[in-house]
Amino acid sequence: MALRFGTDGVRGRDTELTPEWVAALGRAAASALGGERFVIGRDTRRSGPMIESALAAGLAASGVDVERLGVVPTPAVAWLSATENVPGVVISASHNPYTDNGVKLFAPGGRKLAEEVELRLEGELERLRAGGPASSAGGTAIGTVTDRDVSAAYTQALVGLLEGRRLDGLSIVLDPANGAASAVGPEVLRRLGADVRVIHAEPDGLNINAGCGSTAPGELCRTVVATGADLGLALDGDADRVHAVDHRGELVDGDQLLAMFALDLRRRDHLRDATVVVTVMTNLGFRRAMAEHGVTTVETPVGDRHVLAALERGQWSLGGEQSGHIIFRDLATTGDGVLSGVLLADLVRRAGRPLAELAAAAMTRLPQVLRGVAVERRPEVLPEAVAAEVATVEAELGGSGRVLVRPSGTEPMVRIMVEAPTPAQAEDAAERLVAAVERACTAPAGSEPR
Repeated sequence: MALRFGTDGVRGRDTELTPEWVAALGRAAASALGGERFVIGRDTRRSGPMIESALAAGLAASGVDVERLGVVPTPAVAWLSATENVPGVVISASHNPYTDNGVKLFAPGGRKLAEEVELRLEGELERLRAGGPASSAGGTAIGTVTDRDVSAAYTQALVGLLEGRRLDGLSIVLDPANGAASAVGPEVLRRLGADVRVIHAEPDGLNINAGCGSTAPGELCRTVVATGADLGLALDGDADRVHAVDHRGELVDGDQLLAMFALDLRRRDHLRDATVVVTVMTNLGFRRAMAEHGVTTVETPVGDRHVLAALERGQWSLGGEQSGHIIFRDLATTGDGVLSGVLLADLVRRAGRPLAELAAAAMTRLPQVLRGVAVERRPEVLPEAVAAEVATVEAELGGSGRVLVRPSGTEPMVRIMVEAPTPAQAEDAAERLVAAVERACTAPAGSEPR
């Protein structure tokens, strides 16, 4: 397996992320990132301990001391990396099923790797996998591998961000997707005084993201209504994203959350330069709402790494994605689902209004249809026939809608997004684009992929 970074590190099937491959990645990371100590966290997948051991072995063989943090959210690793200025590694495939896994790395300071570091890492791994010599430490120069529990310190850091405010009186249903925040998430909310009911917090190595969490919030929606809760929070497997559910059981996605946070920060004069960073997937309704309130939107490609890079360049305070990655740059170095959930609950309590009212007042979503077309090979550039159909649909919609067709950054898939004045128009346009992609990018059985 060749190492190629996608929008969120490296991912693959368990059959691809073999111990031998991961050990070589550990050696390559030690060479490319440097440093005397790495910290490693993982989610709840069955393959996690195996990959963790192999990665730690590769690092230690290169003379690096390793601290294994066990099961912790991705943002907990980023937080520790930032706090102690050491490289961090997360073993997770985020919202994907248990059969997948992945490795993502943080540079010292809790930031995503710069592109030149990724390229250096790719080159070093390819050299090692091709049989190039690997420098190994010996004797006392071999790195140590120790276990460390940071859950209590990370929990306290999140609780402290409310600066003494409390969530007493709020009832919250939390779905951590049988993932990395199954213990930490409920603890943080309860420490702040919320009445918390938890579902899907019994990980068994196989049930992460399985019909639950931010990618499948149906049971959460039903539970919020059935229990009369004020709101629900749905995390993904590594807890770096969140979606919410209002008291009526209606989903509140990342765009709506970002709109509420942006307007709240703007009112309190905490939105630096009155600017928020979004991706090309962000709903047109968000852009219109921000313009009405004098907030500038800066657009990036899909992926929280691009949002983070833009926030750093502009020194802005808030950015995020429709998928629920919300980044409070003044508080964290990456998206943090538990942090975002805490701040949302705090906003609801301070406003004294239901989440449903706040979401409706923040923005009006245009009907949006999302489709994914599986392909045998991700196209680097959209075929001419697909580009022509995109242009036709865009001309028909004019300024009343949007079209986005792009190869996925993490899967062999072409993703399609259409926004239009009515659901029927959006559905019709999306189906036309799906057909165009299938004709151009899906090879018949027995033929070479195009």
